[in-house]
Amino acid sequence: MRAALLLLIGICVVRVGSAHEFWIQPGQFWIAQRTALPLTLQVGDGFERQRSPIPLHRITRFDAIGPAGAPIDVRPSLAATVKRDVMFDMPGSYMLILETDDRAYSRQPAERFNAYLEAEGLTPALEHRTRTHQMHVEGFERYSRAAKSIVLVGAPGLQSQAQITRPLGLQLEIVPAVDPYSEPRPASLPVRILYDGRVLPGALVKLIDLEQHIEPVDARRSDSMGLARFAMPRSGTWLVSVVWTKPLVNSPDADFETIFASLTFGFSPSRMR
Repeated sequence: MRAALLLLIGICVVRVGSAHEFWIQPGQFWIAQRTALPLTLQVGDGFERQRSPIPLHRITRFDAIGPAGAPIDVRPSLAATVKRDVMFDMPGSYMLILETDDRAYSRQPAERFNAYLEAEGLTPALEHRTRTHQMHVEGFERYSRAAKSIVLVGAPGLQSQAQITRPLGLQLEIVPAVDPYSEPRPASLPVRILYDGRVLPGALVKLIDLEQHIEPVDARRSDSMGLARFAMPRSGTWLVSVVWTKPLVNSPDADFETIFASLTFGFSPSRMR
């Protein structure tokens, strides 16, 4: 994967197949109005996280949707020269949405690929490889990313939250059923998983503490309605992640099409409940 300078993203090398999580990392999740908000894109697992080397041309969408409802195109802030921050004038919760193309590839030895499929709960690939007697064959997939992040501008609970709890058109999407910044703070965090606009049952959804990020704090399979429910964190910064895949029939460039989705949010130390 070629490295490129993207926002605050450094030039580095990712070991294909070893780093799967990808997320939007705001400098802060709760900010005052008209405050510059630095953003980075992060990739990795555990303490091997790093700024993502994804090239700018692979970013197909980077929007912010706030209380006004209309998307704000954040992609021009992905400067290829110097750091550029994002700034919001209207108070309320903002959903940042980033989507990439599917022109990234991963090829892994059979044992490692099968272990990855098991760890991520990718039953379509496991069932396909078992049914076609391909468990001994190396794994070859092309993949894309879909990342979301919730940022609060100003005081919590004062503006519309519809932009946080509605689908925003990503191929694989984590849709929170509540705004974690609403007041009073919800006791639980239910999220709905959508794939190609439909509810996705059986996906493995993970909740990860980004201040530790060693192992998931909790992991749940989405139910028949695509829902996975977690206890609402009371402090810190958090990542919800899910991966899904589908076999490609007679495809010349890969055997599977995989997408990694994430949702990040966090709480201000001065406003912890």
